[in-house]
Amino acid sequence: MCAREFLSATHKCNMARTVYKTCGLLLLEFLLLGTHQAAEAGVVRRQNEPPATTGRERISINADWRFSRFESNPDSLSYDVLKEWILPTGNDFIVNGAKHDRPEGIAPGSNVTYVQASFDDSEWEAVNVPHDWAIKGPFHAPNIPNSMGALPINGVGWYRRNLTIETSDSNKSIFLDIDAAMSNSAVWINGQLVGGWPYGYNSFRLDITPYVKTGENLLAIRIDNPLNFSRWYPGAGLYRNVWLVKVDQTHVGQSGTFITTPVVSAESADVDLTIEIENNRNASREVEVKTDIYILDLQTWQPGADVVASFPPITASIPAGSKQSVNASVPVTNPRLWGPKPLQEPNMYVAVTTLLSNGTVIDSYETNFGIRSITYDANTGISVNGERVYIQGTNNHHDLGSIGAAFHLRAAERQLELLQEMGCNALRMSHNPPAAELLDLADRFGFLVMDEIFDVWKEQKIEDDYHVYFEEWHEPDLRTFIRRDRNHPSIMAFSVGNEIVEQTTASGGATARELVGIVKEEDPTRQSSAGINNAQAGSEFATAIDIPGLNYQGEGRGASFDSAYPPYHEAYPDKVLWSTESSSGVSSRGTYLFPVTSANSTTVVNGTGADADTLFVSAYELYAVSWGASPDKVFGMQDKFSYAAGEFVWTGWDYIGEPTPYDTEARSSYFGIIDLAGFKKDRFYLYQARWRSDLPMAHILPHWTWPNRVGEVTPVHVFSSADEAELFVNGVSAGKLQRQPSNYRFRWDEVTYEPGELHVVTYKDGVQWAEETVKTAGEAANLTLTADRNAIRGDGTDLSFVSVAVVDGTGNTVPEATNAITFSISGPAQILSTDNGNPADFTAFPSLTRNAFSGLALAVVRSVPGGSGEIIVRAEAAGLGGAEVVLTA
Repeated sequence: MCAREFLSATHKCNMARTVYKTCGLLLLEFLLLGTHQAAEAGVVRRQNEPPATTGRERISINADWRFSRFESNPDSLSYDVLKEWILPTGNDFIVNGAKHDRPEGIAPGSNVTYVQASFDDSEWEAVNVPHDWAIKGPFHAPNIPNSMGALPINGVGWYRRNLTIETSDSNKSIFLDIDAAMSNSAVWINGQLVGGWPYGYNSFRLDITPYVKTGENLLAIRIDNPLNFSRWYPGAGLYRNVWLVKVDQTHVGQSGTFITTPVVSAESADVDLTIEIENNRNASREVEVKTDIYILDLQTWQPGADVVASFPPITASIPAGSKQSVNASVPVTNPRLWGPKPLQEPNMYVAVTTLLSNGTVIDSYETNFGIRSITYDANTGISVNGERVYIQGTNNHHDLGSIGAAFHLRAAERQLELLQEMGCNALRMSHNPPAAELLDLADRFGFLVMDEIFDVWKEQKIEDDYHVYFEEWHEPDLRTFIRRDRNHPSIMAFSVGNEIVEQTTASGGATARELVGIVKEEDPTRQSSAGINNAQAGSEFATAIDIPGLNYQGEGRGASFDSAYPPYHEAYPDKVLWSTESSSGVSSRGTYLFPVTSANSTTVVNGTGADADTLFVSAYELYAVSWGASPDKVFGMQDKFSYAAGEFVWTGWDYIGEPTPYDTEARSSYFGIIDLAGFKKDRFYLYQARWRSDLPMAHILPHWTWPNRVGEVTPVHVFSSADEAELFVNGVSAGKLQRQPSNYRFRWDEVTYEPGELHVVTYKDGVQWAEETVKTAGEAANLTLTADRNAIRGDGTDLSFVSVAVVDGTGNTVPEATNAITFSISGPAQILSTDNGNPADFTAFPSLTRNAFSGLALAVVRSVPGGSGEIIVRAEAAGLGGAEVVLTA
């Protein structure tokens, strides 16, 4: 359930369409072919609809910025200096506390050179947003810990650009929408401080109407990141989209619609709608409110041709300078229900709301939503439309690998595609509000979502984290977050915190009650959750949370089999329970260390699953951090507690920062099931065998190229959804194994290595199920290139992920190849970044030369704005045959 606005247009061709969503205050563009298109500068309109009928423009101002970063403070400003002028920005989202009055007089910063139109910024860097200033490196930034990626996230960044206000805008309300800025943002228009927002993950809106003038206006935004304010890589700068909104003074407000479906069946559904109308005029105004419902086409992201249902028209008189809500209900017959894949289909609708004054359209606003029911049951977990959905989820941090925190729609889409291929059906947005476009993708792909707001409350985890702002900002942060996101059908729960320091104290319990109360005030249809790692069943904290999320406790920490599920289930017989973090298995892709543990889970330490010299962690997928466990152990414990709703594995993808177990030596995590470059680790197939048990598959590990292990014991493991498997080594059977209920892999631990071939044949219910072969590779001879998409849009935002493999003369990947590979490109595109998935590779991401890791490397290609034609990506390595792949834009 998500909302968008009809738009007027001047700049886009009729092959693309911009979609504005109020719940995310965002814009997505989709080609009629059904692919996504990220926003560019300019205004677009709904196809075939004249601009005059919409009453509203939402203009991307992502292009044409000038930027400069300062490692030391260049202007004597800070959040503490600006605070009293920043706090009123949150007033619309303060219900329980006191609102903030803006101080009188001249605001700080008006005399700073960078906010003046007269300042010459021609020597500054020309950038487009979304922009992450830190991702280009270099690594080993002074005083930035490896836990934050060792990248230069700190300092003050200034962004500047011009805004053009037309004469026709003189009687309109003008807003600046910033989807997120990392962090401590402050905004000036024509030298005057407008406001800002300290939390770097939340979307916010500024009313700039009093500050703009007809003609050219100077917009300046200041970002201020301390050295140590995050436990992982946060990114830096204007890393999500920025918009200019022009609308009639009487209009649908920010995140101004809320749709619920309280009664749902296959035959009929009741749809309830609340609309908040804002009147910024000096006189009251009577408006007529009309809303029609259409089917939303998931390929084009456009309403269908036919009206499915219409809400009764409403006439409302809105007093001057105030807001007023109106409500309506309508039944929808034979509804197309939204539900998670693969069990159900994620059907969507769109409600088109029109405001009219004296018969003239003054505003049009769309709300995307899904019709579905969701129930929470202590014994069956989560059910959608009456069908139980066992949560097969992953935790996911917000960076997109080598392109950093700057949001790219195609990069996020690729992440979800691979997770869904594995069998993942749920996402935990750990531990902060996501880009709103990511929630649109979750709706479209059919994922369930645990939407999370905070990692910290009043007590700090590190020196300059969110605890600095919590007291004054937790209410506006939480309310704006929920209002933005609550129309998404994918969201099943709002999480108010993760591993909160004060969770075992009475004050922590009191804060939990307050936050859960706000969730219920803003959205009574969904339950709250939080990740709990210390609070016990019966504690004030756990009691306050609707769905206690057990971080590692449910499966027993480390080697322990002492589960927290039984005491929690006994204490809360009416509450859903789930594992908000599970496993924390670690590995580096394609690296196998010997000897191999005989246990099904072992804590990783140097010499046991880890090699401190190479910074490798064994890819046998049996090793985990001290508080976690291998997937095998987690599966076994989960099978004991049928009432548990499921799990969110830590993590789906590797991410920048938190490189445990090499916290001070590497730069990105080992936790991911998929590595940072997007290459599947062996663990991917272990989860796929578990989560897609109906998929015929078999996966052999390790690779079978061990010139230094001839005659040595080299265990062979197979991941499969089969119940029986036979392994052949150079054509000779190594034995046929039946999988026991407590085993989640097939293990032949006494195989002696000889070069040649491994072949496995698996069976299910006595019938051949799947087979796989792994061969010994020869010497490296050539490179091969493969693009995930050979056709991309020439819009300056679309991406193709180009993988390179080092292969032998017959095309087998050389599994331990580390050749230096140099990429080049010709045509209307650029190589944005390269990577190889090695958490210990400190080569800067923009480098065009990258060593292969376990035989593979990656180049991320981005189109240039307005480009069209052939794009040729080439890869070369000394002594090897080169390769090229042809793309088109």
